[in-house]
Amino acid sequence: MPEVHYFPLIAAAVLSDFPSSSNTGSAGSSLQVPLWLQLQHTAAAVAQIRAGVSGSVAFAAVESSLRPGVQALGFQTLRWLGRAEALRRQLAQRTPPPGADALLCTALALGWNPELAPYEPFTLVDQAVEAAKRDPATRAQASFINACLRRFLREREALVAATDHEPVAQWNHPRWWIERLRRDHPRDWQRVLAADNVQPPMTLRVNVKKITRTRYEQALTALDLTAMRVGVSGLQLGTARPVQQLPGFAEGEFSVQDAAAQMAAPLLLNGLKSLDAGRPLRILDACAAPGGKTAHLLELADDKAIDVTAIELDGVRSRRIDETLARLGLQAQVLVGNAARPADWWDGTPFDAILLDAPCTASGIARRHPDVRWLRRESDVEQLAQLQAQLLMALWPLVRPGGRLLYCTCSVFRAEGSQQIDAFLAHNTNARLRPSPGHLLPQSRTNQRDVPDNPEGDHDGFFYALLEKASR
Repeated sequence: MPEVHYFPLIAAAVLSDFPSSSNTGSAGSSLQVPLWLQLQHTAAAVAQIRAGVSGSVAFAAVESSLRPGVQALGFQTLRWLGRAEALRRQLAQRTPPPGADALLCTALALGWNPELAPYEPFTLVDQAVEAAKRDPATRAQASFINACLRRFLREREALVAATDHEPVAQWNHPRWWIERLRRDHPRDWQRVLAADNVQPPMTLRVNVKKITRTRYEQALTALDLTAMRVGVSGLQLGTARPVQQLPGFAEGEFSVQDAAAQMAAPLLLNGLKSLDAGRPLRILDACAAPGGKTAHLLELADDKAIDVTAIELDGVRSRRIDETLARLGLQAQVLVGNAARPADWWDGTPFDAILLDAPCTASGIARRHPDVRWLRRESDVEQLAQLQAQLLMALWPLVRPGGRLLYCTCSVFRAEGSQQIDAFLAHNTNARLRPSPGHLLPQSRTNQRDVPDNPEGDHDGFFYALLEKASR
């Protein structure tokens, strides 16, 4: 019987690939499981994602004791899936059945570059073959998988070189995605694609209602954890940790939120004043789940000076807003409704400010959610751009004269950013664009040195446009 290798459920190198508030109960466990078993579950998740299932759903279906390790392997597989599929085409003239193909591509994605591989390539090959033999769905293809992977070990350099000319293999994104980025950002498209394939850091947002950033830094230092300040109240950890291993999570002293997303609340609130000094600011957070930006608004504002309404279309997702606020000790009015149909929920009183974090392709967070690049279709861009335009037009009348609307998307595509706002301004003469970040392209540890003036540190891709309505 072949040697059985064991893969730890979690490793410090992959911690930031795990959800911030779930599946971490076993993260610190010393329990180990056979690598072949994790490869089985990883391949099954990859097969589901290829069939159109979101990564969050596919990985959530994995047994909780296996999920952290499987998700880490799965995320690395998805980041290099373009290369793996190109290699598989070199190794096999015909595409094998979905289960066998997913297992073969998983092994190739994890082992194609020994410097990035979580285990030695020969170990991954050995355990992938074992995974095939132990699964009735792939047992018949075990010899085929073994032959392909053994050939890969013998001819790795030549096979990789043969795929270097393929853009999808080189950049590990769909061809349409690469071409659109090239048009939208002709000077930066390669840097963006490279950043998408780098594991993101863990960034915290300190809840200044409960603790100062300085005091929380001291708490981290006491645990020998280093952190870099980002934004107004953020800390970017030098080494990621499960949230339960960080001080003050249950007490609501921090949340996990990317540095780019942390820009929304201060951008909307900076200099904003109520028309009536005796009335709190009335703010709407549209499309608010899971509630991170809602909470940040409340954390930064005086309790008596702000009244926040958060609306979310999905009832299940809206409950996550309630959970987020409860842990942080904050309160807002949470509504289940369609932000594009204010007549169903609006009481007729204008808002001083609206935060519209519009549904989008999520192309700016492809490094954090690598399944997105393989799930999206090019037609999604235009469909989502139409929805964004509808939301802008529906919510703009709800802003009082002199008030603001902050439009943002976690997208790097101009159709969901600058082009959307240009069209809106052309049709709404009572709107003007205030100083705004515009397109924030992803910054990783590897490309951050190319952008020296970057106070936000390592961050996802985002777009921000702050609109002000003309006073009467």
